Amino acid sequence: MSDRKSKSVFLKAYPQGMPAASDFEIRETTVPAAGANEMVCRTIWMSVDPYMRGRMRPDVKSYIPPFSLDEPLAGGAVAEVVESNIADYGVGDLIVDFTGGWKEYYVSSGERTQKIIPNLAPLPAWLGVLGMPGLTAWAGVTQIMKPKEGETLFVSGAAGAVGSVVCQLGKMRGARVVASAGSPEKIRWLKEEAGVDVALNYKDYKNAAELTKALAEAAPNGVDCYFENVGGMHLEAAINCIGFGGRMALCGMISMYNNTEVEPGPPNLVNLIGRGVMARGFIVSEYADKAMEFAGEVAPLVVSKKIKFQQTEYDGLDRAADAFVGLFHGENAGKAVVRVGADPA
Repeated sequence: MSDRKSKSVFLKAYPQGMPAASDFEIRETTVPAAGANEMVCRTIWMSVDPYMRGRMRPDVKSYIPPFSLDEPLAGGAVAEVVESNIADYGVGDLIVDFTGGWKEYYVSSGERTQKIIPNLAPLPAWLGVLGMPGLTAWAGVTQIMKPKEGETLFVSGAAGAVGSVVCQLGKMRGARVVASAGSPEKIRWLKEEAGVDVALNYKDYKNAAELTKALAEAAPNGVDCYFENVGGMHLEAAINCIGFGGRMALCGMISMYNNTEVEPGPPNLVNLIGRGVMARGFIVSEYADKAMEFAGEVAPLVVSKKIKFQQTEYDGLDRAADAFVGLFHGENAGKAVVRVGADPA
């Protein structure tokens, strides 16, 4: 097969503070034909995720290398195989790939891919509830917090792709769920669709003291489990209200990702000592070996619609930067995805 032309998204410059669409640009690249043990894939849907902001800081060491200004960006994608020299993959196969995003076509070695079960769920769901965000949520609930019947679970960023699954898995385990989100529409969805017990609009509170008061009223017996997506005043309020023997799954702190100066830590960390709290930071790749166990529990719940999910769709690769920037302005309900190409025939 001959080389292909592909539109791909590059960083023009590393963002300083809050990212803007002007930090990105689309360039045309050449995608070579598949070599030995390679395949060429066509991106259908791509994912934008908050962790990508950390890859835009070349001066900060992280668990994943920073993006280069000289290479297309990369991320999760649902793609169709259009050319293959890999025995396990044939033309027309649909896959989830952790490197296929931000571009129309790309070459894959198949090392970070998995086949999609046809017609199990809408294709973007493999980037959300059935993909990395879903596994992240499941791991935090089942491997770290382990909520028990009657305990209280507090979830920040609760209407996002990860938090919304945490809420529902917590309810299924008998927990009383207190959720925090940032708009009336998200609050409504959390109550009516996700079934949380209390939903707090954090924008109604000016500071950690006000949020602490609201959380204490929502959780009069204290917080037993806290799933951290946001940081800032959410973390401070959670530590104020955490109960004895509490468990905290530290997944992300999106409120701090665009800071240009180091933000002081919560002044109440001493509470963790006297109350015997376990606070565990984690990244989803730690639990890659649990992917089949996760799928075995969550996929049937998605198919039966016992787990609900939302997605915010952007149309076209030229909207990828807008989708990414929108994450930090709370514009997404559930998983933010970008349609890059047409569904397979």
